[in-house]
Amino acid sequence: MRILITGGSGFVGQRLCQRLAEAGHELMVVSRDPDAARRRLPAGTQVIGNVLESLEATPEALVNLAGESIAAKRWSDEQKRRLIDSRVDVTQDLVMLCAKLAASGQAPRVLVSASAMGFYGAQPKQGEPGQQPVTEETVPHDEFAHRLCERWESVARGATEHGTRVALLRIGLVLDQGGGSLQKMLPPFKLGLGGRFGDGRQFMPWVHREDLVRAIEFLLERDELEGPFNGSAPHPVTNAAFSRALARQLGRPAIFPVPAVVLKAAFGEMSQLLLTGADMRPARLEAAGFTFTYPTLDKALAAILD
Repeated sequence: MRILITGGSGFVGQRLCQRLAEAGHELMVVSRDPDAARRRLPAGTQVIGNVLESLEATPEALVNLAGESIAAKRWSDEQKRRLIDSRVDVTQDLVMLCAKLAASGQAPRVLVSASAMGFYGAQPKQGEPGQQPVTEETVPHDEFAHRLCERWESVARGATEHGTRVALLRIGLVLDQGGGSLQKMLPPFKLGLGGRFGDGRQFMPWVHREDLVRAIEFLLERDELEGPFNGSAPHPVTNAAFSRALARQLGRPAIFPVPAVVLKAAFGEMSQLLLTGADMRPARLEAAGFTFTYPTLDKALAAILD
């Protein structure tokens, strides 16, 4: 297929582009810095500056991975607007592209659009009343992260009005070398200074980057799959368990917890990302027949750190 990708030069996007190119797909990537993107992407990738720029050919599929890092800065009102706009504006452009192409009878077959585990908001911690696995049917907790993801997804669903199938992938913490969630975690843990955040009972849905990229390919190829899908491994762990597993793989202790009050003072409202979570399970992906290469955290960390 000819596939147009936003966010294709990012941590997930680069690996996705590699796999798609190896499989023989034709790639078009949207980047704010086309020259830099070309240096990081497979040879032959068409790089454009925005979604609505003139294309050399009509895309048959769309993958939407664009969006400013939600944990990059404190959540001031201005930063919240940037987080929303960086996701909604590009997604709206993709829907407009679907409308434009549909008018000429060439609507893209599918849009796989990223969302995040934040859709569910803060769910009960391990041992708390009401704690249970979070599937695509779970009622979310209303807070900023949920409202951000809900609006993001709502805009993406607009592509269905133009005959494009829409799959929404609610992504957990992405693990692999060279970026993602481990990039900031590894230095203190390698020094033996790592530990849990707060009481450590909050869940951390995670996924190996390779499995996430495979899930995107899976959703591109399966014409009957639409709606929301949880993009995380089938065995989430608590923050305390994650800390112990990472320290064990590195052969270091994990005895320096970071109190919740310190995180709240340092990061403000954004500290909720570190102190809350959801026991998120990929119920719909597994029901559709998707299998994970790295279903457990120990297996994933061993592959990454070895």
